[in-house]
Amino acid sequence: MKPIDIISIGEVLIDFIGHEVNTSINRTKNYHRFLGGSPTNVAVNASRLGLRSLLVASCGHDGFGDYIVRKLKKNKVETSCIKRCSIEPTSVIFVSKSTETPEFIPFRQADCKITEDQLKDELLAQAKIFHTTCFALSKNPARDTILKRSLKAKELGLTLSIDINFSEKIWSDREEAKQILKAYLTNDPLVKLSEDDCYRLFAETKSEDFIFDYFHNLGATTICLTKGKNGVVVSDLNEGMYFQKAIEIENIKDATGAGDAFWTGFLYAQINNKGLMKSITIAQKLASIKLQNVGRLPDNFDIHHMILELDSKRN
Repeated sequence: MKPIDIISIGEVLIDFIGHEVNTSINRTKNYHRFLGGSPTNVAVNASRLGLRSLLVASCGHDGFGDYIVRKLKKNKVETSCIKRCSIEPTSVIFVSKSTETPEFIPFRQADCKITEDQLKDELLAQAKIFHTTCFALSKNPARDTILKRSLKAKELGLTLSIDINFSEKIWSDREEAKQILKAYLTNDPLVKLSEDDCYRLFAETKSEDFIFDYFHNLGATTICLTKGKNGVVVSDLNEGMYFQKAIEIENIKDATGAGDAFWTGFLYAQINNKGLMKSITIAQKLASIKLQNVGRLPDNFDIHHMILELDSKRN
């Protein structure tokens, strides 16, 4: 048994999420502070589901960095691989509270200062999944660190994972992004991406067939394409294609982090040897719960009870 379920490597930052729902940043008056960053959300969610998670990231040696470490420890995420930068301040992002894809403005500083010495071979050997994001791959030294460490992770038998959360606000050079993604996908990671991600990456709307062919040809066997209220489609080279409707929600409070909740659920199911359909069901349910909460999954969340409920409904 390996002692670490998920190593999540990439951006840790502060999300300032607006108070007013479906209000542009231009008109938002007040914001609330949350621990943020996609790989950070996955690490925290995983811990809250009872998995053992390690976050490899970089933040400032400042008040926001203190807040980040305190919150991670409170959520029982391993913080020994968090670098504290003495010069660069903690990265922050202002986000509109939205029931759809939120608007955001990033102010990036310390998040990309991840170096190879933060993740030794001995730690990698203790883990099951190596997860990262397109955001994290957008700048060096984090990019080179992640690419090199992912190769070692694959060599050591870990399952790779990536959220292709591409945005031109984060990575202005689309062609460079495609080349870096090609390098990472060569090692067959589990892939999560949304229709919005694809539109931003290709600068136009692409068909599902194009999307799946494109990323399969880069080396990915399993691809999850989330479609918001239109559900999710999974394409797997060995098992074929699956579609699942979205869970209907009457009162969406905040869409920020819903994709991270979805992917944490999917990885949780994969770690626990659930099939693709069961993995999608668990992922969808977690995303629906997050959509009804601002900031994160609710306290005292019981994943085992949730799975039992899902099983009873199926029966």
